[in-house]
Amino acid sequence: MDRRATLNTLLGNKRQAPSPPLKFKNLDAGFQAYQGEWTIEQARHLLKRTTFAPTKESIKEAFELGLEATLDQLFSEKPLPDPPLNYDYQRDPNVAIGETWINAPNSATINLRGYRRRSLKAWMWGQMLDEGISIREKLTLFWHNHFAINNIQEPRFLYQYISLLRENAWGNFRALVKAITIDPSMLRFLNGRQNSLRAPNENYSRELLELFAIGKGELAGPGDYSTFTEEDVKEIARALTGWVDLGYAGREDTKVDAQFYPARHDKGEKQLSHRFNNEVIPDMAENEYAHVVDIIFKQDEVARFISRKLYRWFVYYQIEEDIEKNVIEPMAQLLIDNNYDLKPALMALLKSQHFFDQALKGAMIKTPFDFTLSVFKQLNFAKPDDYQKSYIIWYGMDRLTTLQQMEYFNPPDVAGWKAFYQEPLYYRTWINATTFTARMKLSDFAVTTGYKIKGFHLAFPALEFINSLDNPSEPNDLINEIAAILFPMPITEAQVKGLKEILIPGLPDFEWTVEYLQYLEDPENSDLRDIIDNKIRLLIKTMCNMAEFNLI
Repeated sequence: MDRRATLNTLLGNKRQAPSPPLKFKNLDAGFQAYQGEWTIEQARHLLKRTTFAPTKESIKEAFELGLEATLDQLFSEKPLPDPPLNYDYQRDPNVAIGETWINAPNSATINLRGYRRRSLKAWMWGQMLDEGISIREKLTLFWHNHFAINNIQEPRFLYQYISLLRENAWGNFRALVKAITIDPSMLRFLNGRQNSLRAPNENYSRELLELFAIGKGELAGPGDYSTFTEEDVKEIARALTGWVDLGYAGREDTKVDAQFYPARHDKGEKQLSHRFNNEVIPDMAENEYAHVVDIIFKQDEVARFISRKLYRWFVYYQIEEDIEKNVIEPMAQLLIDNNYDLKPALMALLKSQHFFDQALKGAMIKTPFDFTLSVFKQLNFAKPDDYQKSYIIWYGMDRLTTLQQMEYFNPPDVAGWKAFYQEPLYYRTWINATTFTARMKLSDFAVTTGYKIKGFHLAFPALEFINSLDNPSEPNDLINEIAAILFPMPITEAQVKGLKEILIPGLPDFEWTVEYLQYLEDPENSDLRDIIDNKIRLLIKTMCNMAEFNLI
């Protein structure tokens, strides 16, 4: 499999050429339901790909539930989370500390955007930390990457945008494309608000076709990309005229909304190309944008396009001809058969024979979000005991991840993060001299000294962590169980032997057993406690610096 290339990248030997294709077993049955044994390893693989940094407890729960019941829980409907709060800003004239600002007006004299943006980003980290066995947050981030926006300074816009994505995470793809087309953040980001009868703007119509709905095919002729043409971009831009966002910063009492202005709309007929069967779009006023999306979705390539993006997000970045035939095509057909409802196709992918192929385990590099959450979730860092401290810690996690070149509400451009589309590196984009150093510093500090943030010590409870393991007194079992939590695949005997040198350098195994049992017999003895505590911190610091900790 491709782990060797992945590990070389993590160790600094970045290869610019594409990796050789993975070797899969029985790919002809790739999209058929998984028939193998349901093990802890399979449960771990499913949760690592569908949630952020699953804990030992959630993996055990998934194993006990079984594959079907775990999938049902991953896709279980639950209420939207409570909205973000003003957790520390005393100058907001309309929102007291402890109340939400999402529907509160702006101020003509005070810039409220800074604290509200901090609140929103911190709140997003709270959702990822407390997701449980649910695919919703992983899909919310997928859609944020797919319908990428940045440089939106109004937090109320961003809250409405991310809530739209979360609420429709596995709903109907066609309906989501319609909704995002007139979302206030998208209208502002891709200049939809400037798209009018007298000054048509093609930014959104181009990305609707190229990035959001059908994809840009191979060049078939002048201005013809085999899925749409330059004329289609122009005509669809005309069809989308007339929409304006409302409530951006500086307008005190204006509600966040999108509004259609008939006088700004091009009422003429719009002639599409042969790529869309030469359809003519009549004047449909405020309903015209939805009609445009319906026309695009008549093309089956829409289903293949979004299936490939979901595959790259949850499974692997390379899509060879056999994957296209045996996975993408049946997945796309399932989307079409279900009128573009996403849940049936996603569930089929995640319980497919192909998804559980051994070659895929550990074949992806963690995103910065996955990496940061792996440190704080899987090592059972203590949670603050009140909401204000929680927000402070969550925002601190956001800043740590920004150093790794990933930040919520700030993908680099409209195409999203390069790791999900840019050949030949794809996921390997996450690892460079700057980001790998940031990862190691984050885990080193977290596991050893911890982070002190505004009076709260975010500390790794080393003794509590190992006491929760099944057999911590036996060094081989101890190391293998920690590896099973932190890594996507088992480690080798040589690696276990090397890690034992951290615990008991040059000594036989029983020396650890004796030391640990002495500590258990007298846990209040500070000397014994410190010996075990220091060794465990050094062991886990070493494991977090291993290449395997960066894989998923």
